[in-house]
Amino acid sequence: MIVRTLSDAKVVDWGNGLSRRFLLAEDGMGYTVTDTIVSAGTKSRLQYSNHLEACYCIEGEGEVVDLDGNSHKLTPGTLYALDQHDAHFLVAAEDTDLRLVCVFSPALHGDERHSLDEARFSHY
Repeated sequence: MIVRTLSDAKVVDWGNGLSRRFLLAEDGMGYTVTDTIVSAGTKSRLQYSNHLEACYCIEGEGEVVDLDGNSHKLTPGTLYALDQHDAHFLVAAEDTDLRLVCVFSPALHGDERHSLDEARFSHY
């Protein structure tokens, strides 16, 4: 059995916030669970070519926007899943951080970070 608290999680500055990573590849579960903060007023261009991801909003507001420009509002109680390695924009509201509980499959190794200053979609 694995039991961890938020203070036990590995903290990584992923580019536009913090990712507190509870489960990693070394734990042998096959997936990662994170508690992720997306900093207020940020827009992240993301695509996971090696992972599928689902995110459940527990605090704040924002939106996830697909490449066709379809925007989906994120408020507490909303889940989105990137089931096709979807390229997307993750946008936090101007005045409040966005907090998401995320699951990655397969599991992250732990130190992955985004390169958000490039013209292409950041991925890992």
